[in-house]
Amino acid sequence: MTCRYTFGGDEHIFVEVDEAMSLEAFFVSLAITNAVRDAKIDGVTEICPANASFQIKFDPDVIHPEKLLGMLKEMEQEAERAESKLNTRIIEIPVHYQDPWTHETLMRFRERHQDPNATDIEYAARINGYDDVASFIDAHSGAPWFVSMVGFVSGLPFLYQMVDRPRQIEVPKYLRPRTDTPKLTVGYGGCFSCIYSVRGAGGYQMFGITPMPIYDPQQEVSYLKDFMVFFKPGDIVKWKPISREEYDAAVEDVQAGRFEPRIADVTFDLEAFNADIDGTNAKLMEALYAG
Repeated sequence: MTCRYTFGGDEHIFVEVDEAMSLEAFFVSLAITNAVRDAKIDGVTEICPANASFQIKFDPDVIHPEKLLGMLKEMEQEAERAESKLNTRIIEIPVHYQDPWTHETLMRFRERHQDPNATDIEYAARINGYDDVASFIDAHSGAPWFVSMVGFVSGLPFLYQMVDRPRQIEVPKYLRPRTDTPKLTVGYGGCFSCIYSVRGAGGYQMFGITPMPIYDPQQEVSYLKDFMVFFKPGDIVKWKPISREEYDAAVEDVQAGRFEPRIADVTFDLEAFNADIDGTNAKLMEALYAG
């Protein structure tokens, strides 16, 4: 793949790695942005990796735009030769699917939806060919997901399903965005799942809610005291369906400072994944639940 470079005004370079989202495109984006970070280039002020692209903000009074462009193109060549392995972590995220809070919200906005007579998850199950919602939940939670981007609003992760393309879930966004979405809603739009880090407007289909905070600017949550944003690109997520009773217990644990996410350090090998997707996923989940 060949990156496409575009200047955004006087202070930005936008780089499109590929038109379609893929883990290969993400790895190139991550490799280049990591190289920019490690190079500590004078004049670079912000680095923003995305799903299959990235953007660099710079001070043109410190570094000439064409010089930076040339450096990025050199880093692209290095990224294409880089090893396709990533030291990262796999994280279990509990989800109360079909919860009462997102249900109440989605019912308030049915006139903005493709199917006013079905819930979001019923609609998603039907258009993806599943016989019922339970089968859809099994598919959504059955394989890991790759965090390809964090942003749009503070701390919000975009997650890409780690299965072959024929099995990937795809669901359109609402016809018109909602003006309300509960905090920590697990949503879906296009080929991406997400967690709404804060309450606010949104257009993704709503499937459930997690009791696990992922953004805390006050840094009062026990596992967010070092940094207010939980996710970073390259994280791997495994959804865990939970009941209302388990949800309530987890919320109580969060409030009491007892909740700790289940996390395991892993090495993700893109070549091994492409050679055996299900086998690689099984090994990742074995690492998560070992011991």
